[in-house]
Order: sequence, then C-alpha cells, then structure tokens
Amino acid sequence: MTNVAILLPAYNEEVAIASMILLSSKYANEVIVIDDGSTDRTKEVSELAGATVLSHKFNKGKGVALKTGFEYAKNFDIIVTIDADGQHNPSEIPLLIKPIEDGVADLVNGSRYINNQDTSTPTYRRIGQTVLDTATNVASGVKLTDSQSGFRAFSSKCFNCFNFNPEGFGIESDMLIEASNNNLIIKEVPITVRYDVNTTTANPVIQGVSVLLRVLELMRFNRPLYFYGISGAIITFFGILIYLSINATSLAGNLYLNAVGIFVILMGIVLILSGVLTDYLNRFKH
Repeated sequence: MTNVAILLPAYNEEVAIASMILLSSKYANEVIVIDDGSTDRTKEVSELAGATVLSHKFNKGKGVALKTGFEYAKNFDIIVTIDADGQHNPSEIPLLIKPIEDGVADLVNGSRYINNQDTSTPTYRRIGQTVLDTATNVASGVKLTDSQSGFRAFSSKCFNCFNFNPEGFGIESDMLIEASNNNLIIKEVPITVRYDVNTTTANPVIQGVSVLLRVLELMRFNRPLYFYGISGAIITFFGILIYLSINATSLAGNLYLNAVGIFVILMGIVLILSGVLTDYLNRFKH
C-alpha cells in the first residue's frame, strides 16, 4: 500500500486549518502541518485536529517550511502539498496521487487553468500568472498552465532534487525547474480553487515581481540562450531604433549620437552571442 504524507505549510491559519486537516486525513497516512512562526492558534488547533505539527519559532517563509516538511516525510512514498488557507479542495487529492501510482508521473501539478476551466481568477492575478507561467516554462523547458500552484503531489524520486533556496513563494517555480533539470516526469491535472477565503496578505505585485526575478535568475543558468538571446534582441532592436531615429533628423551628422546607437546595437549582439556560446557550453558539459 502506498504511504502518503500531506504537508500543510501554515502561517496564521487558525480559521481554516482544522477543516483542511480533517478533510485531507481521509487520503493520507499522516497529515503534517508546518507552523511557520504563527502568532495565532494555528499550532493548537492543528494538534486538536490530529495533525503532526512541526513548528518554526519565527516566520521563515514557504520555502523553508516545505524544506522542514520534506525532511520529516522523506520516508513516505508520496508527498502531497496543499495550501492551508482553504483555497484547495482536499477531495481532489486522489486526482494528484493517481498518475504517480500509475507510474506515469513523478511530480503532479494541480492546475486551475487546464482547458481554460477557471474563469473566476481576478484579472490582475491572471495577467501576473500568465507572465510567471511563461517565464517558468521557458526556464524549465516544460509547458505548464499553473506554475504557481501550491497543490502538488511528489513521488519519492523528487525528494532529493530540491534545494528549497527561495524563502518565499518563488519556491513554486524553483521546484518545477529543479524537477525538470533532474529529468523527472511532470504532469498536470485539473483542480478547483476558491477565492472567497482569506489568502496571503503579501502585496501581489511585490510578490509577483520577486518570483519573476527569481525565475529570471534561474533562467540565466538553465536556459542562457533564451535569457541572453531575448535580452540581446530587445537591446539590439532599441539600438537600431535609436540609430535610425538620429539619422532621420537634423542630428544625422552627429558622430557622438551615432556612436551611442552603434554601441547599443553592438551590446545587444554581444548578449546574443553570449547566449549562444553559453548554451553550447552547457550542452557540451552535459
């Protein structure tokens, strides 16, 4: 029989945590709450609901919370992560576990957006989500529709693949990129999400930008051709635009301004060549 552990990273989730534990426990051998320095009664409520509670003295971020949970549950066959705020439906846990049990996936990502089934996501969130999905897909080389989902299942093959470097929500993209780098099979299954519950209090714009910067950092190492190539192409385009704009005006004979345009073009070309060279060296190294 498959041994399943369910991880619930939690920070001040006393309102929803008990129901999440009780509903999740139907599908797991053990439900583990990682109380990430909560200042409310998350720990007490979780214990009363029957969960194993791993506590951080101070709030350390979701990445560290997941690291604590994975280290504790390393002897299980499957680990399922699910957000503790009540957004996800625990009755869908079997949907995520099945592809792993069937041997067709190592990591299963729960997606709100497969077949465009979710229409309730606020517009500003969907725009930001699309940007992060695109960046994560380029960095990982895997095509996914919901890269920031916290509802996932992991086979034991995944457990030693993750560095858990980002402290915050960038961990979602990191795990996908690291799984892809280790040639693990990643699948998506459809899930539903509620938006009428209290979620993270973090500013979504700041949170989104921080995740994007982290993904771009990883892209620089994992997909240099895309990172440097796209950057170089954009810079080259603006360099040509500057050069042509100068030569279309009375400033056409100004050597200094023309030199600026040529310099920007050359800088873009150098970035493109750097991407090609770095990508070649990475392929040769592997």
